[in-house]
Amino acid sequence: MTASLPRQATPPDEPPRPPETPRHTVRRRALTLLIIVLLIGVPAGYLVISANQSRDSGKDKEQKYSATGLTAGWPSKVQRRVYQVPVPHPADEIAYYETNNWKTSRLYVQFLTNSAGLDSFLEGLGTSRAALKKGEVAIGDRDQDITGWDFTVPGSWWGLSHTQKNPAPTQDVVVNLTDPQYPMVYVVSRTVP
Repeated sequence: MTASLPRQATPPDEPPRPPETPRHTVRRRALTLLIIVLLIGVPAGYLVISANQSRDSGKDKEQKYSATGLTAGWPSKVQRRVYQVPVPHPADEIAYYETNNWKTSRLYVQFLTNSAGLDSFLEGLGTSRAALKKGEVAIGDRDQDITGWDFTVPGSWWGLSHTQKNPAPTQDVVVNLTDPQYPMVYVVSRTVP
């Protein structure tokens, strides 16, 4: 047999609470439902959005790192700084590709610029237009095969190799000066990790 618990009496100075009206009951239940939705729905929605963004980010990275040739667009600021490739402003028809292995890392970049942009780029490398040699194709066959660059077509080809002491990168540059006002620049910057 269970013993019944005595009810606590209301204090004598407090008037008894009126019975709950149906309108008050509906309002209380609606408020309770709103609180439950906010406590459960908002975090659940956040998790769904977060998961989608994470999945999309992974797809972007997978696409970026599975590229097997030049990709249109600017290399990241970090890539430009690490490989010391100062792409000038203005520049157009920009494309890049990065390869990494245990022995050597390379960044391939191409861009179209104007005469002042070429001077600015060469100055950023630590050299000048005077270092360019007519007819020199400083970028090797292996690198040409990787990028699809073809320097055998007719043109006014100029090149230079800017060698630096490790760990600083070495840049091989080929410039097409067929139109001296708008030179096309091809760069392979390689570094040993």
